[in-house]
Amino acid sequence: MRVVIAGGHGKIALRLERQLAANGDQAVGIIRNPEHAADLRDSSAEPAVLDLESASVEEVAEVLKGADAAVFAAGAGPGSGVERKDTVDRGAAALFGAAAELAGVRRHVQIGSMGVGRPPRPGTDEVFAAYLKAKEAAEDDLRGRDLDWTIIRPGRLTDDPPTGEIHLADEVDYGEISRDDVAAVIIALLEEGRTFRRTLELVGGHTPIAEAIARV
Repeated sequence: MRVVIAGGHGKIALRLERQLAANGDQAVGIIRNPEHAADLRDSSAEPAVLDLESASVEEVAEVLKGADAAVFAAGAGPGSGVERKDTVDRGAAALFGAAAELAGVRRHVQIGSMGVGRPPRPGTDEVFAAYLKAKEAAEDDLRGRDLDWTIIRPGRLTDDPPTGEIHLADEVDYGEISRDDVAAVIIALLEEGRTFRRTLELVGGHTPIAEAIARV
C-alpha cells in the first residue's frame, strides 16, 4: 500500500510510518517544517512539505494522487491556542478529506479523541474544550463525505511498549493505550471493510488486535 499521512511528524505518525515500512508498504508523511524531513526518512517514509493551514485542496490532492489510503493524524499540539485548534484539528482535517475525494482515495482513517460528543468534564479549560469541539466538527465533516472512512478515538496516549492487545468498540470506558498499538490498529483497519463508516473508541485491553477488529 501507499499511505499518505497528514501530520507526518507526529508521535503516532512516526510509529505508523515505521510499521508500514516494516510491512513492505510505502508511507508518505505531510509535514509543515522541512527540518522534520530527515526524521521521516529515518522512519523509511517519504516527506511531503505542505502546510495544511494554508495549502489549497488541489495541492493536497496532488500529494494524495495514486495513494491506496489516507490517514489524518495531524493536530495543533500542546501549547497551541483556541484558534489553531480550529484551523488544524478541524480545518486541516476537512481539507484533507476534500483532497482525498478529489484525488479518488477512498480509504480514510481519521484519529479523533475520546471525549468527543460528550459534555466537557467540570473544570475543563477553554483550550481543551475548543479541541474537543474542533474534533467533533472534523468528525461531522468526514461523515458527510463520499469516502470509506473510519474514525478512531484513542484514550490517553502513552509511550509504553506495545502489547498488541486492545479494547475496540463503539464506546469504551476511558483508559490508556500506547501509541505503538494505535499505529498497529490503524494498519489493521486500512484493509478492513467491516469498519467502513464506523466511529470506534480504543484503549488497551486483553483482545489481540485482529480479533478485536473482527468483533466490531
